[in-house]
Amino acid sequence: MIIDQLLEKNQEFLRNFKGEDPGKRPAKKLAIVTCMDTRLTDFLEPAMGLERGDAKIIKNAGNTITDDALRSLVVAVHSLGVEEIMVIGHTDCGMANVDFERLRETMEEKGVPRDFIEELGLEDWILAIRMRKKMLLRVSGPSRNLGQSPMIYLSMD
Repeated sequence: MIIDQLLEKNQEFLRNFKGEDPGKRPAKKLAIVTCMDTRLTDFLEPAMGLERGDAKIIKNAGNTITDDALRSLVVAVHSLGVEEIMVIGHTDCGMANVDFERLRETMEEKGVPRDFIEELGLEDWILAIRMRKKMLLRVSGPSRNLGQSPMIYLSMD
C-alpha cells in the first residue's frame, strides 16, 4: 500500500532531519488559498519566491473560499499574524471541467447515498468554479466571499 510506503519514508525523514523549526507564524505574514492540483506540488512556492515558513498555504479543489478555508484564514489572521491573503488559481483546472452528473453516478456506484450527495452542494459548487473561470480575466481584488466576511478585515490597497 502506498500509505505504508509513505509512513516508512516519513520515519526515514525523521531519523535524518536536522532542520530548523521556522515557527508557527508565517515570516511574510501571508496566507495563500490555492488549488490542490498535484501539478502545483513543489511548484507554487518556488514560482512565488516562497521558502518554508514564509506563508500559510491552504489548498482545496478549485482554490475556493469555502467555510473550511475561511475558518483557516480567520485563525491565520487573528491568531498567527497574517496581514495579507492571496487567492491563486491556475490554468487548466480540473475542477472547471468536472461533469456533476458523472460525478454523482460514480459516487452512487461506490455506495454514497444520493441524499448525502445533495447535502454536499457539489452541483452549485462546481457551477461556481466554472463561472469563476469564465470571469477570471475580468475580476481583480479580493474574493467576494472573503470580502463579505465580517471575520476578516480586508484592506483594498
